[in-house]
Amino acid sequence: MNEFADRLKELMQENNLSQSKLSKETGISQSNIARWLACLHEPNMTNLILLARYFKCSIDFLVGLEN
Repeated sequence: MNEFADRLKELMQENNLSQSKLSKETGISQSNIARWLACLHEPNMTNLILLARYFKCSIDFLVGLEN
């Protein structure tokens, strides 16, 4: 499993978020979130920024470059 998918799953669980709720709160499509979690695609920079702001973490953390 890729590091981004693992981190996203972890953050979603910690914040009690479904794919649907994360989609509504960030404006990112649920289908994109599902593809990321299944390791079928990787997010673009715009979506990484949205997620980092939403979860109040760094992009480096999201992609596994820091803990």
